[in-house]
Amino acid sequence: MKRIFLSFLLAGALFSAQAQVKVPAASPAQTIKQDFGLGSIEWSYSRPSLKGRQLYTDLAPAGKLWRTGANGATTLTISDEVMIGGKTIPAGKYGLLTIPDRKSWTVILTKQTDVTSDPTAYKASDDVVRIAVVPVTTKSSTETFTIQLANITPTTAELQLSWGNVLVPVPVKTVIDARIMASIDASMQSDKPAYFQAATYYLENNKDLNKAIEWFAKAAAAQPKAYWIQYQYARALAKAGRNKEARAAAETSMQLAKENNNDDYVRNNQKLIATL
Repeated sequence: MKRIFLSFLLAGALFSAQAQVKVPAASPAQTIKQDFGLGSIEWSYSRPSLKGRQLYTDLAPAGKLWRTGANGATTLTISDEVMIGGKTIPAGKYGLLTIPDRKSWTVILTKQTDVTSDPTAYKASDDVVRIAVVPVTTKSSTETFTIQLANITPTTAELQLSWGNVLVPVPVKTVIDARIMASIDASMQSDKPAYFQAATYYLENNKDLNKAIEWFAKAAAAQPKAYWIQYQYARALAKAGRNKEARAAAETSMQLAKENNNDDYVRNNQKLIATL
């Protein structure tokens, strides 16, 4: 009886050990969050690999609804409204679906966040936006399906879907200028105006250059050891054609950068001075 009991214990221990075996996922999950505009975009999906199989036939069949990944649904979470396909998408969590094809991919953003391998679960009535995107043929092949936000500017980006020699660039845009200008106006009326941030926005977005120079001067006066402020001040002066003053600001910035062992700003100022 004791032997039988011990046998049961050993069998149970063996089963428990086997149940705890963990292996790498065939299509590993990934969640990435990228700052964009005044908010962020986060995408979650599972990443299948080609493993010798062919796109449009073995994987992501042409003309059929695809969950745009493996395993669970692929989702896109937007913290601040953006524009896709000319339509404003409010902040929220959405499902990302596609209908692949060799000449044009249909990209769908839907209110549904649970569409997986069963295409009958999809309801077109829940579409938030549906656009056609022409795929690009790449020279190098991407073995593992990849979603990334690329070519990012303050107001534009591309949500890129890459697999094999196919890249699908989905244009994303955000309209934020009016909101930023309103916040700058409010800041200038406050006890502690954000001179540097406001001046930098004016400089980078071709606003009133004289106003940007005025604000950079005030920011530099408030933080005389801030080499990064002096550098942007020099850039603004150079853009205005005030080369003598730009050189003086750049030299000040370079000296301060040397004192703080910041080689990047030393090089930046050297390059700026060379153009004056």
